[in-house]
Amino acid sequence: MTTKQHAIGSGFGVRSTTSDVLAGIDLSGKLALVTGGYSGLGLETTRALAGAGAHVVVPARRRSAAAEALGGIEGVEVAELDLADLDSVRAFAEEFLASGRDIDILINNAGIMAAPETRVGPGWEAQFAINHLGHYALTNRLWPAIARGGARVVSVSSNGHQLSDIHWDDPHFARHDYDKFQAYGQAKTANALFAVHLDALGRDAGVRAFSLHPGAIADTQLSRHVPPEELAELKDAIDASPTNVGWKTPEEGAATQVWAATSPRLAGMGGVYCEDCDIAEPAPTGTELGSGVSAWATDPERAARLWALSAELTGVDAFAG
Repeated sequence: MTTKQHAIGSGFGVRSTTSDVLAGIDLSGKLALVTGGYSGLGLETTRALAGAGAHVVVPARRRSAAAEALGGIEGVEVAELDLADLDSVRAFAEEFLASGRDIDILINNAGIMAAPETRVGPGWEAQFAINHLGHYALTNRLWPAIARGGARVVSVSSNGHQLSDIHWDDPHFARHDYDKFQAYGQAKTANALFAVHLDALGRDAGVRAFSLHPGAIADTQLSRHVPPEELAELKDAIDASPTNVGWKTPEEGAATQVWAATSPRLAGMGGVYCEDCDIAEPAPTGTELGSGVSAWATDPERAARLWALSAELTGVDAFAG
């Protein structure tokens, strides 16, 4: 089977930063929306896009915390959004659409990792619900503004996707024992598949979608649910990977999503998984927490199947009919 997953020689790499990938790029007059854009890689992404001239909307579950974290950054607007609550997603989208503004860049960055078994909404497993279904519903509800802007939609996945395909028979672990890393891997696979199918649906409107692995970053809140001894084991597993490229700073970690959202080199392209500020190569079968993308995370048939499942679960599909 042919694949679009081949590096294009972007000129950037593992140690590239957001400043590097935005050199010479002017985002004045552009509107970017970054979920979770007030902590970790999201904060670095917001700072970088705003610094290049974009007006950045940061929807946040903890609005006051977001406002405090983003204080002093010009061109940033904070709004309220809880991705675990589809009513909150609908309310945010309706308020945004009522403003009449177009979206040029949407970065679905917010997420949780390896959380204890938690149920949200109608009993959904929280990692799948927050990392994937909330962003799926948000993107579909914002589609009119996304389409008018001919936006790039960037879905922050992870090489954690290599841990699990979608559990098609039981995505919410209702009938099987819960495994937090399998659940995380499933959610990150869903992030990648979401970009594959959104790109297929949106390209005629000028909308292109990408997913990515930001790299291994030690200093973020993403690992807050992982006990210290488990985190140490996870770091050892990452370090032991034969394709390990080392740990990144937050500015290096945020670079790939900023590159995917803005690079002229990606014009006319989409539906691919990126890493280290380039398109990733296919990962060899059996790779775990290494470089490259697993075949199950870029399969168009799986992507279409996940889209249909997500539409059924959320009751939202901008492309229905």
